[in-house]
Amino acid sequence: MKAIVVADQAAGTAGMTLVERREPQAAINDVVVRVHASGFVPTELTWPSTWTDRLDRDRTPSIPGHELAGVVTALGYGTTGLSVGQRVFGVADWYRDGTLAEYVAIEARNLAPLPGDVDFTVGASLPISGLTAWQGLFEHGRVQAGQSVLVHGAAGAVGSMVTQLAREAGAYIIGTGRAADRQKALDFGAKEFVDLETDALEDVGGIDLVFDVIGGDIGKRSARLIRAGGRLVSIVGPAEAPPADVLAVDFVVESNRAQLSEIVQRVRDGRLRTNIGNIATLDEAVAAFNPSRRISGKTIIRVRP
Repeated sequence: MKAIVVADQAAGTAGMTLVERREPQAAINDVVVRVHASGFVPTELTWPSTWTDRLDRDRTPSIPGHELAGVVTALGYGTTGLSVGQRVFGVADWYRDGTLAEYVAIEARNLAPLPGDVDFTVGASLPISGLTAWQGLFEHGRVQAGQSVLVHGAAGAVGSMVTQLAREAGAYIIGTGRAADRQKALDFGAKEFVDLETDALEDVGGIDLVFDVIGGDIGKRSARLIRAGGRLVSIVGPAEAPPADVLAVDFVVESNRAQLSEIVQRVRDGRLRTNIGNIATLDEAVAAFNPSRRISGKTIIRVRP
């Protein structure tokens, strides 16, 4: 099968190579999925799990990509809940070969059924961004109607999901980003927009919940904007010295079949729009992940037509 592999951490996305690999076999509780579309998070190449296994042993050349939509082709021993020929989407294990390939072996529990009226490219764009937004807002952020939510990167793959889900929950959303992202963030549901390059973030005032995808100085300054009893939810590492009266949560997204089903249902009924900036083939993947210009939104690899 064709697959994208990485072997040199220092090379980043420029070190991606398209190669031929053996098709994977289904272990206990696994299924094999014929991948139709795959997503990729650029920060994967900084994750230890991309380069080593759980015992810290080198596992390169490894196949990156952890989001997929496709069709089940084989079941491992003891696998239940899915069937051969079923359309599925979900998140592959961080420590195993990923989804930038024609086939992937994946634990059945990491997948959810993909309805027939949802395109594979849309399905592949949802798992990490959608689950990150869902878990950050509802499990860790405990967002409530009427609260104010500051969403960093509101026009990005995760931020646009956060914005839409928070709006549905009845929150007031203030998005941030670059000037070019303003209209896109507003279109996704932000009521206000802060240009982080020219506007004063501190003018925002008291916030109930900050969803941080940037970290660093922006994250530190954002923590000071939160009202007493508010929350700072981060996916970029622990907050630096947050105020004592603010609950700061840093989390790593986890696969959840029930939540995936909730997310895709919202796509089907029009409550949630995905944020795809570019679609490329597997043969074009290396170039697509090394673009000559900034792409707003997620790049999806269409593995099969």
